[in-house]
Amino acid sequence: MDYETLKLVWWLLVGVLLIGFAIMDGHDMGVGTLLPFVGRTDLERRAVINTVAAHWEGNQVWFVTAGGALFAAWPLVYATAFSGFYWAMMAALWALFFRPVGFTYRSKIQNASWRSTWDWGLFIGGAVPPIIFGVAFGNLLLGVPFHFNDLMMSTYTGSFWALLNPFALLAGVVSLGMLTFHGANYMMMRTEGPIYRRTRTASLIFGVLTLFAFALAGWWVATSIDGYAITSVIDGNSPPDPLAKTVVIAEGAWMLNYNHYPWTIWVPIVAFIALAAGILFARLHKAGLAFWSSSTACAGIIGTAGVSMFPFIMPSSTDPRSSLTLYDAVSSHLTLGLMLGATVIFIPLIVIYTSWAYKVMWGKVTTEFISANDKSVY
Repeated sequence: MDYETLKLVWWLLVGVLLIGFAIMDGHDMGVGTLLPFVGRTDLERRAVINTVAAHWEGNQVWFVTAGGALFAAWPLVYATAFSGFYWAMMAALWALFFRPVGFTYRSKIQNASWRSTWDWGLFIGGAVPPIIFGVAFGNLLLGVPFHFNDLMMSTYTGSFWALLNPFALLAGVVSLGMLTFHGANYMMMRTEGPIYRRTRTASLIFGVLTLFAFALAGWWVATSIDGYAITSVIDGNSPPDPLAKTVVIAEGAWMLNYNHYPWTIWVPIVAFIALAAGILFARLHKAGLAFWSSSTACAGIIGTAGVSMFPFIMPSSTDPRSSLTLYDAVSSHLTLGLMLGATVIFIPLIVIYTSWAYKVMWGKVTTEFISANDKSVY
């Protein structure tokens, strides 16, 4: 496989891994976000926790794999992003710390204050990372203040607080709403009674919120945010060199791909259709169809950001020439080829064992089940 094709394949694979993370680990986070609100008693909250407790560790594989793929396939993106977004990434990591400790220790002590504290810890672990990831994507669309010198040393000139701009916060709302909607639809399949009714209400609320926030974000990008475009010739088989191109910042540039490749318009269209379908199915008590619809919506929303920015991965607002693209931020031809071979083997294995685990452990989680298995469940 030639170098240019490998670069395109890895752009698709990283997108697949991010979508897999949103669908699999995302519904865990959505459940954690809803935990303090849909569970009114200790038994109800334990039932909510146990809808995901058997699988959340396995679902983390998607998060770890996406991070590893980013490091190995796009090392310049990994290094630049983790330098510029350092405190934001640390905040996401600190929030994620609440999850393993909360799942493991929350129900080991019969103390209301102890359990309530860990319930809110699981809420933080579920709500904060999606907001931060959404804010990061929002800032990518706006452009990140970094540049390279002639020695390819990256310098970030922004600040943590500058990341919290209005558009990026809206992107954070889209991300949080999307995963909470997805988590609510998953919980609808696993619960019944009062928990189910509250979860269905949450699904309808966050589904509508995501639909309108995503539409507002799209309108904002199309009308008010300048995009990036490469004006020099792209040689996809050349060695990576971010400074070997010319880039301009232009009004409406993020919309150009929809003109150049008309089929890409179906990506946001599918996202809107899936969101609307998920809301409808939740209203009709079709939990399974609502879950598959929100899964498709996750893919459509993430895919919309990807096709809008293509081929850019991390645009630079201070030196457009330093912007990182899928052509010049990648590893060597050999590295991409070896990683592709490993991916072809291991991604199907992950899908197979995850499917098997869900099949074996599937079923309704009720307060009666929690009471009967008090010593053996979370």
